[in-house]
Amino acid sequence: MKRFPMGRIPGMTTLAAAMLLAAGVPVAAQAQSNVTIYGSLDAGMAYVNNQGGNANWIAQQGATQPDRWGFRGVEDLGGGNRAIFLLENGFSTLSGNTVKAGAMFNRQSWVGLQSDKMGTLTIGHMTTFNFDWLGPMSTAYLGMNWYMFHPGNVDELANTSVVQVDNSVRYVTPDFAGFKAGSMISFGNNTNFANGRKWSVAANYTNGRFKASAVYSNENNRTPNVAVLGGATFQGQAVGSYAASNVENMGAGVSYGFGPWLLHALYTRVKLQSAGYSDTYQSFDGGANYATGAANTITFGAATTSLSGKRWTQVSLGDIYAFSKRTQVYLSGVYQHASGNGAVTAINTIGASSTGNQFIVLSGVHHSF
Repeated sequence: MKRFPMGRIPGMTTLAAAMLLAAGVPVAAQAQSNVTIYGSLDAGMAYVNNQGGNANWIAQQGATQPDRWGFRGVEDLGGGNRAIFLLENGFSTLSGNTVKAGAMFNRQSWVGLQSDKMGTLTIGHMTTFNFDWLGPMSTAYLGMNWYMFHPGNVDELANTSVVQVDNSVRYVTPDFAGFKAGSMISFGNNTNFANGRKWSVAANYTNGRFKASAVYSNENNRTPNVAVLGGATFQGQAVGSYAASNVENMGAGVSYGFGPWLLHALYTRVKLQSAGYSDTYQSFDGGANYATGAANTITFGAATTSLSGKRWTQVSLGDIYAFSKRTQVYLSGVYQHASGNGAVTAINTIGASSTGNQFIVLSGVHHSF
């Protein structure tokens, strides 16, 4: 992670400073401004017992954290006020390609203002509160295992470059004794105001090693990934082109650390509605991390998810060893069982098994900068 004084990065124009100068405002505070370049790379190997009917050895990436790089900027405007921005790209360490073709900053791109007294307002292409505030309570996040996100990521806990919302305005209050709240709206940018509109409200509380979050979102014209969940159709539509007219996405989670232990629990519920149909996708998720020493952590988690008579139950066990704050090696495994109404096992991003059971064992190295 490298920081540069604002205006001293080769080839970068300090637009904010130019605007202040044009307005006749002193820019002495500029010396406290900076841009941070950051990123994360993760790669390793994995064994899948059943991928389309066959066992497979694969190279894998982004298992503990998604591969990404970006710029984070802040300019001190004085009086506890700041101008902020974020540009973030998701890519594959294995191929070097972006995860979403044609979109350079596919993960996030936004600009905003932040005030110690008034809170934070941002505008642009942003992740949801489900990802930002609920995701950190999940086994996948705290156990550092991407494959433990819930089937299809219908509850939007993982950043898959379709979770983000364009044309968004977001506000988060200042921290009040550990409590903060937020709201967000995404405009469809067409003459039918309701078409493509998404809005959400959220609350977050932190007190020492105790954390709790709750989120409610309402989304019009969303396309959840139900194709991986089994069956040819869902709510009268082909699963590959399914679109919900309305989605209510809500959840709550907690985590608590004491001594070498970190315990966590999460519940999510997604109501999918389309053409007179209504189905509920819900997940119960929980687990524990145990630090065996200053550098080593054992992780365990389990989750069960249901939708329309189908159920997916998955468990994980892993070990993470940190050479430093930036570099870790890991060994972990995930097992998933699917049952009911034509459900197929499909560990997140791995692809369907030909049976009702699937497991993956993986090992690799993660480095952040």
